[in-house]
Amino acid sequence: MSDLLRLATAGSVDDGKSTLVGRLLYDTKSVLADQLDAVHRASVDKGLSTPDLSLLVDGLRSEREQGITIDVAYRYFATDRRSFVLADTPGHVQYTRNTVTGASTAELAILLVDARKGVLEQTKRHAAVLALLGVPRLVLAVNKIDLVNYDKGTFEVIAKEFATHATSLGYPTGAVLTIPLSALRGDNVVEHSPNTPWYAGPTLLEHLETVPVEPDPHEAPFRFPVQYVIRPRTEAYPDYRGYAGQVAAGTIRPGDEVVVLPAGARTTVTKIDTPDGELSEAAAGRSVTLLLADDIDISRGDLIAGVAEPPELTDELSATLAWLADKPLRASQKVLVKSGAKTVQAVVTELRTRFDEQRLSTQENPETLTLNEIGQVTLRTAEPLPVDRYTSHGRTGAFLVIDPADGTTLAAGLVGAPLPLLDKD
Repeated sequence: MSDLLRLATAGSVDDGKSTLVGRLLYDTKSVLADQLDAVHRASVDKGLSTPDLSLLVDGLRSEREQGITIDVAYRYFATDRRSFVLADTPGHVQYTRNTVTGASTAELAILLVDARKGVLEQTKRHAAVLALLGVPRLVLAVNKIDLVNYDKGTFEVIAKEFATHATSLGYPTGAVLTIPLSALRGDNVVEHSPNTPWYAGPTLLEHLETVPVEPDPHEAPFRFPVQYVIRPRTEAYPDYRGYAGQVAAGTIRPGDEVVVLPAGARTTVTKIDTPDGELSEAAAGRSVTLLLADDIDISRGDLIAGVAEPPELTDELSATLAWLADKPLRASQKVLVKSGAKTVQAVVTELRTRFDEQRLSTQENPETLTLNEIGQVTLRTAEPLPVDRYTSHGRTGAFLVIDPADGTTLAAGLVGAPLPLLDKD
C-alpha cells in the first residue's frame, strides 16, 4: 500500500465540501491550535454556536464572507496509516477548469451531494470530468444525511441513481463507494455513526486509509525528462557529462539500459549523482543527475526512458483539451505545445468533439472551444514528441498549449484521453 494518497473533492455549491475537509482536518488533529482559535473567533463573530469548520479550508477573506470556495485549495493531513494531499475544488459551473486542475493528479475523488437534493446535473458534470481525467476511484458522499432524518430509503435512491451514471462513464462497480454522512455533525466521517445502523460500510477516513492506490509510480516504466545538461569542464571533472532532471515515473539503477528520445539511441546508466553523493537507485519524484555509458547528443527537453516500454514517438497528437483562455480555439490555429521540458510549434488540424457540460452530451465537429470547455482535438507538431497515454502515465501524457504571441497558457492537454461516453447532439 502506498503511504500517500492524492485526492480531490468536487460537488455542487453548498453541498458542504469545505466543511467536510475541515472535519477531516479537525478530527485527525491536523489543525494547529492558533488556526483552531481563529476559526472559533470567526464562528462567534458570525453568530454560530459551533465552529464553522469550512473556515479551515476557505483561506481567502472574500470566500469566508460569501461562504463559497472559488479556487482550488490544497490541504495536507496524515494519520498513522497514510498521508494525504487533498485538493478542494469549487462547485460553480464556471469554474470547471479548476476542477480539472485539482483532479488532474488525484487517485481518488470525493464527490458530494446534498441528501435533500440528490444527484444534480452539476454532480453528473463533475463525475464526467473525473472520468475524463482517469481518476480511478470515486466516493459519493451523501452529505447532510441528518437533514433527512438519517433516512435509509433516501440514501438508497441517491446511491442507485449515481451508480447507474458512474457505470455509463465506465466506472466498474468496485470503484465507487457511497457513504451517508454529515460533515457538520461528524456522522461516518471519522467515526461510525449510531444514527445510521443500516449502513455497514466503512467511514470515509477508514476508506481513505485502506483503499489501494494503483499503479505505484515507482513500479511504472521509467521516464526521465532532461531539464539540464551538466558539463563543468573543470580540471577536476574534465570529461563529466550529466543529465539533470526529476524522475517522472519508474525506478532507475546503474546498469539499466535506456533509450534516449527522440533520437532513439540506446545506452546504459553508469552513475546516479545528487548533491549529497551517489545513489544505488532513484525512484519517481527524485531529482538526480544521470551519467551514461555513451557520448550521445542529448539536449534539454529530450526524454530518457526504459527500453522495455518506451513512449510513443509521434508528430500527431490525438488529445483532449481543457480550454483555459478567453479567446476561443479554432481549427488551423497555430500554437506551441510544451511537453515536459520541450516546447515545439504545432497547429490544431481538427476539432473533433466538444463536451457540452450543460446538456451532458458531446457535439461533433464544433467550430470553436471557448473558456472552460473541454473537447477532443488533433494537433500536428513540428517535431516528433515522445508521449504516453495520459491514463497510463500522467506526467508524460499531459502537455500545455501556449500562445506563441505572448507565451500565455491556453489549454491543458491530455494525450489519448477519451471524452466520457455521453449522448451525442
